[in-house]
Amino acid sequence: MPKLLVIDDEPNIIYTIRETLGSSQLEVVSAETAKEGIEQVQRKRPDVVLLDVRLPDMSGLDAFDKIHEIDPRIPVIIMTAFARTETAIEAMRRGAFEYFVKPVDLIALRGAVERAIHTSRMSYVPALVGHEDFEEAPSADLIVGRSAAMNELYKTIGRVAPQDVTVLIQGESGTGKELVARSIYSYSKRSQLPFLAVNCAAISESLLESELFGHEKGAFTGADQRRIGKFEQVNKGTIFLDEIGDMSPATQAKSLRLLQQQQFERLGGSTTIQTDVRIIAATNKDLATMVAQGTFRQDLYYRLCGFTLNIPPLRERKDDITRLANYFLKSIAHEMQRPITRISEEALRILERHSWPGNVRELNSAIRFAVVQTTGDSILPAALPLSCREDACDPSSVLRTDQFRPEDAPAETGASLADIQQLTRNLLANDSRDLYRKILQEVEQVVFREVLESTDGNQVQAADRLGISRMTLRSKLKSFSAEQPAKEAEEAR
Repeated sequence: MPKLLVIDDEPNIIYTIRETLGSSQLEVVSAETAKEGIEQVQRKRPDVVLLDVRLPDMSGLDAFDKIHEIDPRIPVIIMTAFARTETAIEAMRRGAFEYFVKPVDLIALRGAVERAIHTSRMSYVPALVGHEDFEEAPSADLIVGRSAAMNELYKTIGRVAPQDVTVLIQGESGTGKELVARSIYSYSKRSQLPFLAVNCAAISESLLESELFGHEKGAFTGADQRRIGKFEQVNKGTIFLDEIGDMSPATQAKSLRLLQQQQFERLGGSTTIQTDVRIIAATNKDLATMVAQGTFRQDLYYRLCGFTLNIPPLRERKDDITRLANYFLKSIAHEMQRPITRISEEALRILERHSWPGNVRELNSAIRFAVVQTTGDSILPAALPLSCREDACDPSSVLRTDQFRPEDAPAETGASLADIQQLTRNLLANDSRDLYRKILQEVEQVVFREVLESTDGNQVQAADRLGISRMTLRSKLKSFSAEQPAKEAEEAR
C-alpha cells in the first residue's frame, strides 16, 4: 500500500489530511517535527512526503535537503501558509514535486498526491528484461517476450541504457513505450536519481511550455507566482516525454536548445538556466511524415532520432501472446487474490487468432476481464471479452460471401455422438494428450457439418441456428481446415 508522510506541527492539518486522503489504498503517517519526519523517511521510505515549510526545529528548505540526501527519488510536496514565500519556490527549484498555499485545496492536493505516487512507482519499481516468471520478480514490471523482434529490442536497451544519450521510442499505442522508457532508466547510471514522465498530449498547448520550462511571475494572465518547470525540477535525473509529436512549434524550439546545450529560459524570463537532464521521448506518430508536412521541426527530429527504438506491435510477434497472457494471469490473479492457475488451450487459440489493435495493453485488459469472469481455476473461452471471441480470425482470410462453399466444409471425421465414448477410449489407449481439445473439436465438426448441410451451406442461417456470430462460425471453419492436415499426418504415423 502506498504511504504518505505528512510533516506538519499543526494537528488539525494532519487530522484533515488523514481523514481526507487516508483510505484502504493509501496509508497516512505523520510527524510534528522535521527531525521526527526525517527519521521516518530513513526508516519507512514513504512513497510521498507532504512537508510544511515552517517547522519548530528546522526550516522546510533544510528539511527538504536532508530528505533529498536520503533519497532524491521521493516526491516531496511543499505546503506554506505564506503566498509570497520564496522558500517553497526554491525547494521546487531544487527538486520538490509540487507546492500548495494554505488553506490547501484538498481536491487539488489529492490529485497531486496521486500523481506523486505514480511518479514514485515509476522511480522505485524497476522495469526488467530477461525475466518472465512473476514469482521470481514480484516487485518489478517485466517486459515479456522471446520473439526475434523482442530479443533485438532487449539488445538495444542493453546497449543504450548505460549511455547518457537521448533516446526516441516509436511504437503504436499500447505496445509498452513507457515500460521500455522505464527499463532504460532502470539500467542507466541515473537509476538512483529522479524519473519524471510528462504526457505531451494530455497537457494543453498553452500550458505545456510552462509545465516543462516554468514561468516567471506575470508571464501571462494568472501567472501570479514564479513556477519551476519539470526540466529544472528533475535536474540530474531523467525525463520521459511521452507523445512528443504533440508538442507545439514553440515548445519544440525550446526543447531543441535543451537537447543541444542543456539550457533554457523560463516563460517570460531572460535568465538562462543550466540543467543536466537525460531525455527519453516516445511517440505513436510518424515523425518523418510530420517533418515533411511541416508540423514537426526537422532539426529536432534529427536530434531525437540519433538513437531510435522501434517496438513491434503484438500482431507481429504472435509467438509471445501465450507467454504474455500467462504472465498477466499470474500477476492479475495474485493482485486480485483469485485461485486461477491456467488458461485453457481453446482460450489461448482464440487469443492467438485475435488481431490485437490495442496491442499489449488490450491483452492485459482482456486477461483482467477474464479473471473477473472466471469462477473455476481455468480461464475458458466464454470468459474472454466478446471482441476477442468474435474477431479472433483475420478479416482478410474469411469468406466474402454469405454462401458456404463445399470445399470449405469440415472434413468427414467418421465421428458421431455415438462414437465419442469409443474415441475417448482410443485416445486414452494411445496415451494421447490434450484430450479435451481433440474430443471437443470432433464433436464441433459433427455439429457444424450437420447444421451447414441443413441450411444448404448458408452461413447466416447456420450461425443463427447455432446461436453464434457469423465471424465465430468462419473462425471455426478455418481452424478445422488447419487442424485436418496435422491430424492426417498423425494418423499416418
